[in-house]
Amino acid sequence: MALVIVERHSPLTVIETWRRLVDWERHGVYVPFTRITVTTPPPVGPGTRCVARTGIGRLGFDDPMEITVWMPPTGSGPGRCRLEKRGRLVHGWAEIEVRSDSSGARVRWREELRVRGLPGPGDPLLAAAGRRLFGRTVDGLLREGR
Repeated sequence: MALVIVERHSPLTVIETWRRLVDWERHGVYVPFTRITVTTPPPVGPGTRCVARTGIGRLGFDDPMEITVWMPPTGSGPGRCRLEKRGRLVHGWAEIEVRSDSSGARVRWREELRVRGLPGPGDPLLAAAGRRLFGRTVDGLLREGR
């Protein structure tokens, strides 16, 4: 399994930073050849499911996820979301935490990935690719609208 950690500062408020990071469909804008669809009706919370479809045409794979922890930030407290990956190819979890700091918000994205058929020696490469991909996603989501 590969552990990916991405940390970023945002000059935005905690609430706005959270709103941007949990706009699931927008994540696909920053992940090549990927479209994300929320498959359950609103409101978002524990039990909400989404699928990241990566591929071109009929060639690709689904990465189904379910939110198991949903704690939006409050005026003084941090926000935290946990998704469990439940696909045939990609397994693991992702946690997004947003907390205030002296000049905006601090983001911490942690993700543990396992890819079926990828042996353990491939984990460092998978972790490096994950840091790049998820870092790009966080950067793009936080940059929007500025």
